[in-house]
Amino acid sequence: MDQRTRLRTLTPAVALLLLAGCTDGGAAVHGKPGASGVRDPLFRDLGNGGYDVQHYALNLDYEPETGRLKGTAEITARATQDLSAFNLDLHELTVDSATVDGKKAAANQAGDELTLRPHRDIDKGKTFRTVVRYSGKPQKIVNEGGDEEDGDVEGWLRTADGTLAVGEPTGSMAWFPSNNHPSDKATYDITVTVPDRLKAISNGELTSERTTGGRTTFAWKSKEPMASYLHTLAIGAYDVKRPLTPSGLSVLTAVDPAVADESAELLARIPEIMKWARENFGPYPFSSIGAIVVPTDEIEYALESQTRPVFPAEQFDVGTLVHEIAHQWYGNSVTPESWKDMWLNEGLATYAEWIWAEDFEDIPAQESFEEAFADEDNWAFPPADPPSAAEVSDPPVYGRGAMVIHKIRQAVGRDIFYKILQGWATAHRYGNASTADFTAYVEEVSGKDLKREVWDTWLYGKEKPARP
Repeated sequence: MDQRTRLRTLTPAVALLLLAGCTDGGAAVHGKPGASGVRDPLFRDLGNGGYDVQHYALNLDYEPETGRLKGTAEITARATQDLSAFNLDLHELTVDSATVDGKKAAANQAGDELTLRPHRDIDKGKTFRTVVRYSGKPQKIVNEGGDEEDGDVEGWLRTADGTLAVGEPTGSMAWFPSNNHPSDKATYDITVTVPDRLKAISNGELTSERTTGGRTTFAWKSKEPMASYLHTLAIGAYDVKRPLTPSGLSVLTAVDPAVADESAELLARIPEIMKWARENFGPYPFSSIGAIVVPTDEIEYALESQTRPVFPAEQFDVGTLVHEIAHQWYGNSVTPESWKDMWLNEGLATYAEWIWAEDFEDIPAQESFEEAFADEDNWAFPPADPPSAAEVSDPPVYGRGAMVIHKIRQAVGRDIFYKILQGWATAHRYGNASTADFTAYVEEVSGKDLKREVWDTWLYGKEKPARP
């Protein structure tokens, strides 16, 4: 049996891997397949190896009545190895065609993995362009270890008149193919076509809006790098406003009419909160801010989507707004290297709530610390070491993470502490950073060895100290 006859008897996935070892003419090739999964400590199958995405250009057409999506994803990436094949993450959507550098690529789907075999191997260091055309009915994704009845869902959440698409930690693969891991950030352009009675809201800046034939196309640009989990898309009959802060920063808010009245007063405070945030965290890293507010039956948690955080009406309060705005610095601009580093996002954003309460509500941060210390849920595991993906959003990541930040403040003093807050956001702006990067940075800036005083007990310690 010759090689190609043998390939026809194998499954597509196995055949594709064998094809990676030969060219069209049967000669040996120099490349090898990129890894399926970046071996994240908590989400081992997320992301892919062998390339670094530079830019996503997404063109989506959605029909809410049928729930059907047609999409084209143009992905510009640089090969980090000699590639004979590579993977993208895509959930429950059908690939209609794929090309790499304008030539047809073999495509195989297995679970959430889309494997593409280009016409020719891609040399290490080369920038290449992949175009994937796909369609289907996007689905919600139940969070690992979660319960759909408890609202532990992400991905494509259909609403009465449209959809709300949210991505943390895995959900963005429900509506576009991507290298779906925080470590591979990219810029984005997205155009979305919907019935003309609806609006399509996404991240970044609205660059155009045009209506023809009863349908409207909205074009959005995110020119600062963004992790895939921070991408969002809201389609519905939103009330949209575009005020400016006194400093000239664009604010875009999109609110479901059913909750517009109850949300208006707090939305008007976004410029005030942004002024306070810049004073504490340093220059704002993006070109706009805003909020998407929806009824609680559409989503049961807030999310820090880049420049456009999402809120259910019942959680749209000042503390949560401060938290999600703080994430624009900590989590969105400075993004975790792996999901085990998520406490850097949530600990710092939770501590931002404590600072706000100290500045405006007469609640010292020490009082917030002591309340968190007394909460036994915060001691289930060390914040920098969630035992599994199911615990990545559990209380220790938030509450005990904030306790770590407070202990740093106590150890280094107020002036050095704020130098660390602002310097950390500046040093890693638009990049990724790990827990090890953070602890090294704190010690470098403070000139103190905090291993015994902070890290061993509060960050990594398994036992609760006898007292705060």
